[in-house]
Amino acid sequence: MTVVSSTPTVASIAARLERLPTSRWHLKVRTLIGAVTFFEAFDQLLVASAMPLLIKEWGLSTGQVTLAITAGSVGMLLGALVSGWLADRVGRVRMVALGVLLTGLSSLAIAFAPSFLWLVVLRFVQGLGIGGEVPVAATYVSEIAKAKHRGRFVLLYELVFPAGLFTATVVAAWVVPNWGWRALFVIGGVPALAIAFMQRGVPESPRWLASKGRLAEADRVLTGIETAVSRTRGTLPEPAATPAAAPAAEGAATPRTTVRDLLTGVYLRRTTVVSALWFFGYFVNYGITAWLPTLYTKVFHVPLDTALHYNLWTNAAGFLGCLTVALLVDKVGRRIALAFGLAGAAAALMTLAALGAVSGGQVAVWASVAAFFVFATNVALYLYTPELYPTRSRALGCSMGGVFNRLGVIIGPIVVGNMVGAGAGAATVFAVLGAVALAGALSALFAVETRGRTLEQLSPEN
Repeated sequence: MTVVSSTPTVASIAARLERLPTSRWHLKVRTLIGAVTFFEAFDQLLVASAMPLLIKEWGLSTGQVTLAITAGSVGMLLGALVSGWLADRVGRVRMVALGVLLTGLSSLAIAFAPSFLWLVVLRFVQGLGIGGEVPVAATYVSEIAKAKHRGRFVLLYELVFPAGLFTATVVAAWVVPNWGWRALFVIGGVPALAIAFMQRGVPESPRWLASKGRLAEADRVLTGIETAVSRTRGTLPEPAATPAAAPAAEGAATPRTTVRDLLTGVYLRRTTVVSALWFFGYFVNYGITAWLPTLYTKVFHVPLDTALHYNLWTNAAGFLGCLTVALLVDKVGRRIALAFGLAGAAAALMTLAALGAVSGGQVAVWASVAAFFVFATNVALYLYTPELYPTRSRALGCSMGGVFNRLGVIIGPIVVGNMVGAGAGAATVFAVLGAVALAGALSALFAVETRGRTLEQLSPEN
């Protein structure tokens, strides 16, 4: 016989969350977390827009340009790995606030960087903050969403990341030619610092609290959420019945989270596939976007303002791709969305290579088509990855994805930079990127479908 226990349990906390209708409270919290993520994305792309001026001001070589781009990515890799481990121990909200605070301070410091060396060091520190915040924020939003329409709810939040990238290119297109590159980092730093203090209005994840044995606190936080939801949605439906269970001792020890949790049982396949998708998707993404402004000015001799406007088109197309997948992912499923996105990017890049990539305008058009597909794939991974792991190791799982994300972000621009430095034609560069995207599309065929199932159904070890 199944009954709803009056004593909070992990299962009852999850059932109460699942029965909550989407409300003003959900939208408020999603907006607060989204504002943080927006400025993380904004700060992430600024260095690419500033690079043409940095090359002139400091006489940077191709190798130094690559170092400046990848320094932040190395920081993001380390930040992602450490933040996931910490977020599964100290909580989601604390790590999100810490990440954005570090990012904002670093952005302001970059604005006053006296030399190239300082720029590289500060970009690394900034990367720690960005890499630490993004996967943990995605974990949090997934844990407050219900299974039905979770894809749309999470991805409409994730749209703030490509929106931040897009806004960075819009702002850069005007600020860099008129005010210089330093002003760009001031604009990125000040709002981020303000938003870090807004996180006090975001409660900790009840799912995480319950998974740590802090059941009374989880119950108290969730009661507050239920009260807020009922103010706008009226009487709440009863939670689904859960199996009666012996009450767990408050604060009872939970298994320690380790990387081994992600590499045993059903999680080995999940981790292998999703890591490959993160790597291939972001190899292509940043192989394109990190070098586009420099390719336009150095290879095709396009004026700086035109190059920045071309870059704006590409990021606008990427944002449109993210919006499209947000609206369709609950209908078509995760596996189809991921495979189709990478296959579409591969087709666009190989078409560009076949056409010869002979002008900046031609590259802008086909790179924008590729961005439509690859941005859609990559934003879907922020939905998909948290769905694959139990609560006690969900943030670590997302961070592992973040590690392979950053490996792609690091290696993609390095490969493209080396090809450009060695005199390889633009057509060859895009052919290589197309082949990598195709490898990602094939990897997606082995992905586990997660549509329409609760987090607890997907990972019953919770």
